[in-house]
Amino acid sequence: MRAASYAVPATQPDTENGECVVYFFGAGQGGGIEANIERWKGQFQSAGKPPAAKVNKKTVNTLAVTTVDMSGTYTGMGGPMAVQKTARPGYRLLGAIIEAPGGNLFVKFTGPAKTVGANQQRFEQFVASFRKN
Repeated sequence: MRAASYAVPATQPDTENGECVVYFFGAGQGGGIEANIERWKGQFQSAGKPPAAKVNKKTVNTLAVTTVDMSGTYTGMGGPMAVQKTARPGYRLLGAIIEAPGGNLFVKFTGPAKTVGANQQRFEQFVASFRKN
């Protein structure tokens, strides 16, 4: 379930905004880490196939975090509500899966590559702000 959405203003010369979304499904819900990475990879194409993704694991405020970075043509999310996919070349995804006691948080930032790159530090600060209660 989408818990929060943030529009990220385009960085010149990009004309489209980026979007950062936080998903939370509850304890034991939303699928595993690898399944979500594969799902995100399936939303991109690079030379006709899913792109290679840079995946890293780290600890942030005692929480295990898996980060993902990939680029290519973004086709968006599928599913019954997505009648038609629009291919957006030159896009990038920064993702983070935060393993929290009450259930994983999924943070997904997509947009034109320059816009995402210009806001990467802000994304990393946002991910670093999560803490256990």
